[in-house]
Amino acid sequence: MQISAIDVFPVHLPMLQSFSISGGKVGDKNAGAPHVYVKVTTDDGIEGWGEARPSHRWSYETIETVVTTINNYFVDALKGVSIFALEEIHYIMDKQIASGITRGQPIAKAAIDMAVLDAIAKTIHQPIVHSWFTEPQNMITLSYLISVSNEEEAAEKARIAKAEGYSGVDVKIGINPGKDLAILKTIKEILPDVYFRVDANQAYHLKDAMRLCKGMEEIGISVFEQPLVAGDLIGHAKLREFTTIPIALDESIWTPADVVRAIQLSACDMIVIKVTKMGGLSRAKRCGDIAKAAGLELLGGGLTESSLGLYASAHLFQALDIATPVDLNGPLFLADDPSKEMAVIQEGKIQLPKGNGIGWIVDKKKLKQYSITV
Repeated sequence: MQISAIDVFPVHLPMLQSFSISGGKVGDKNAGAPHVYVKVTTDDGIEGWGEARPSHRWSYETIETVVTTINNYFVDALKGVSIFALEEIHYIMDKQIASGITRGQPIAKAAIDMAVLDAIAKTIHQPIVHSWFTEPQNMITLSYLISVSNEEEAAEKARIAKAEGYSGVDVKIGINPGKDLAILKTIKEILPDVYFRVDANQAYHLKDAMRLCKGMEEIGISVFEQPLVAGDLIGHAKLREFTTIPIALDESIWTPADVVRAIQLSACDMIVIKVTKMGGLSRAKRCGDIAKAAGLELLGGGLTESSLGLYASAHLFQALDIATPVDLNGPLFLADDPSKEMAVIQEGKIQLPKGNGIGWIVDKKKLKQYSITV
C-alpha cells in the first residue's frame, strides 16, 4: 500500500462572519477563508483526505506556502512510500523542510499526516479512532467562540450561546484591552454556569496579565489561555504561581519537545491540542499523551477548520478523553465547505460521521467551485 499520488486543492471558503484575535483578522467575510485540501492516493486506489488551515495572523504559514511546500517538496519525496510507514513519512517531510526554533511548516505537514491516517483506516476498513484503540463516539460538545470589542456585542453573543444551549464559551481578549474585564463580566452575568475559557492569543506582558488575573479571579474564569508571547515560558510559570486561574498554553506548544519544556519549567496547568499546528493527528496525539502522563489537563482547539478538519480533530479529542467543551468553531464562521454533509451544530454539539477513516466525503463539485489558483 504505497503512495502513488498526492493532489493539492487550495480554496477560499465563504464566511458567515469575520473572525478576529488580538493579532488581527484570522478570517474576512469579504475575502473568504484560506483552506488547503490534500488527497493521498495509494497504488490500490484508496483515497485519504487531509486539511490545512493556514493563517498569517496566527503563524508564518500561508495558503501559498502550504501549497508550494507540498507540491515542490513533499509530492515526489513521498511517492512510493508505504502509507503504514508513518514515522518514515514524517522523517522525509522533516528532512525536506527542516526545523527552525520549532518544526518546519507543521500546517502543511498536518494535511499529509491526516490524509495518510485516513487512508490507513480506510485500507483496514476501520474508523480512524480504532488506530488509537478507542471506540467511535456519536457527538462532541463545542464551546461558543466570542470575539468582540465591547460589552454590547459581548451581551449579544452570550445570549445567542445561551439560547443555543452551549455549555462552554471561548472568549478572545486583547482586541480592545481596556474593555476586557467589562466584556468578561458581561458574558459571565448572562452565562454564569458555563465552562469559561479566556484566550489572549499572546496579547499581554506579564505585569498586565497579572493585573488582569486579579479581575478574572473575581469574575470566575475557568482557564486563561496563552496570555503571554509564545516563547516566554518563564513568564507563564511566574503568572501560574501568581494566580489561582489555571494557565493553558497554545501557541507555545507545537511539538512533543515543547510539551516537555513546558513541563520542566512548570509553565502551565493545561495544553491546547490543535491538529493543524502540531503537524497532524499522530503528533498531536503524542503531545496529548505526554501532557497527560505528566498530570497536565488538555483542551481541544482548532483554527476554523472545515468539516473535514473538525471531524478528524473531534475523533482525536475523544481518544484523548478531553471532557471540556472544545473550540472547533468552523461551523460558526464558514458558510459552506466541500463536504457531502457539512458539520451542523445542534444545541452546542455536533454529530460525528460513521464509516471508515475520518468518515468525511468530498463534494467534488463544491471543491471545484471554491478552488483558487495559487
